[in-house]
Amino acid sequence: MDTLVKRPTGKLRRMTVADSATDEIRRRILAGELADGTPVRQDALAEELGSSRIPIREALSRLEAEGLVASYPHRGYVVTALSRDEIKELFELRAMLEPELLRVAIPRMTEEHFAEAQAVLDQYTANLDSEDVHLWGELNTRYHLALYAASERRKTIEIVRSLLVNTDRYTRLVITLDHGVDSAKDDHGGLLDLCRRGAINQAVALTRDHIQRAEAGLLDMLDNQAP
Repeated sequence: MDTLVKRPTGKLRRMTVADSATDEIRRRILAGELADGTPVRQDALAEELGSSRIPIREALSRLEAEGLVASYPHRGYVVTALSRDEIKELFELRAMLEPELLRVAIPRMTEEHFAEAQAVLDQYTANLDSEDVHLWGELNTRYHLALYAASERRKTIEIVRSLLVNTDRYTRLVITLDHGVDSAKDDHGGLLDLCRRGAINQAVALTRDHIQRAEAGLLDMLDNQAP
């Protein structure tokens, strides 16, 4: 059965059971409820979500394509764990691709694009203020993609979406550090303001700096935790 779900701008999108399962399992991974290396039990998920195993398998196949889970013979699906070098590589790819997406997007942005980004930003800010960490990763991804949507570079956006999904479960840890919440709010609010003003070079520079600071903070945290 399909379900109509309201987007931040009020528009409706049709969701299947597999879509809902994908969103819920992804949310659990990004929120840390399913930690790195955790086996993903299809039967248990099907029972919890009130569905058959078929949409669960489809959801896990999608999440495997995103890099959040991996399947192994005789073991099933397991939440993936990224090494320090892999995390560094993902952030470096983001720093290359996202500023250029924004460079192309800004001249094409309409009031509808601004409204979509503002709606997500408002929700993100509210969650930061309430310290509801479970949605930070998802909302961060949605906000960045809302800014890049006007570029209409669908292939690049899909690559970036995968990078964001994989890095946001770790970015959430950086935000919890001292001043991380304030920095996230300042950067995201500043980005939208620069986009509205058509300040392309400044927005591109802030995007790159925002990504690289998140990378540096995360790698520093991982290094300090290393035995």
